[in-house]
Amino acid sequence: MPDTTEADGLTVGQVSKRLDVTVRALHHWDEIGLARPSLRTAAGYRLYTAGDLERLHRIVVHRELGLGLDKIRAVLDDGTADVPGALRAQRDQVAERIDRLQQLSAGLDRMIDAHERGLLLTVEQQAAIFGSQWDPDNSARARQRYGDTTQWRQYAERSAFRGPEEWQAVADDTADFDRALGDAMDAGVTPGSPEAHQLVERHREVFAAYFPLTRQMQVCLGRMYEDDPGFAAHYDGIRTGLAAWFRRIIDADARAHGIDPETATWNGEQEERYRKSR
Repeated sequence: MPDTTEADGLTVGQVSKRLDVTVRALHHWDEIGLARPSLRTAAGYRLYTAGDLERLHRIVVHRELGLGLDKIRAVLDDGTADVPGALRAQRDQVAERIDRLQQLSAGLDRMIDAHERGLLLTVEQQAAIFGSQWDPDNSARARQRYGDTTQWRQYAERSAFRGPEEWQAVADDTADFDRALGDAMDAGVTPGSPEAHQLVERHREVFAAYFPLTRQMQVCLGRMYEDDPGFAAHYDGIRTGLAAWFRRIIDADARAHGIDPETATWNGEQEERYRKSR
């Protein structure tokens, strides 16, 4: 390589600024033989000629299009390479990537809406699924009260990808459980019996449509089912005294698993909210 001065070409730093390419990338392309500077000064500095710069421009363009370095080398150096074919293949890959990104964007929009709204159903859909007595503001009140909890985030993640059919299945499972609960009370099922334990287990399974429910959390819900006027009215509307009976079978099941219902808490977080709300 002949001795030259910096006036004969551009330094790595100058090319980096001109093409908005990192010096590290230029060094890498030099090392792999993709774009080597043609000149070097007496002091050993690399210099890029006008021809080198033109090659670098083409590399940058193809890299922006998403071609890998090996493909770029083939496009630039192989006279037999099918350049239009390579570009068409890359275009198809880009189209697939755009489609995936659009789906991801739509999913993120639904996730954001679910975290902010809870139910992603119209008022009409909610009434059709949950009944005419359903208050469409329930979700907004729940978010205001519990929006900063782990359980709300878990609920939002489930809700984000549920449509009317999925929510109808949840509503049907809940209604079936409520009927089974009332029938069991009528049949004289006693707290602590195998039948009662099965009902308590089924309740956790049905409730998992909203978020995972531990036995301690279930005890806290049992208290609320009996003490909260809205929940008590719901269960006592199925059978008189059902709210209190439901709490008793939950408490008995907890004791069978070594949990004292009197001291059970909702990981401290929700239970504190519950106590303050009473």
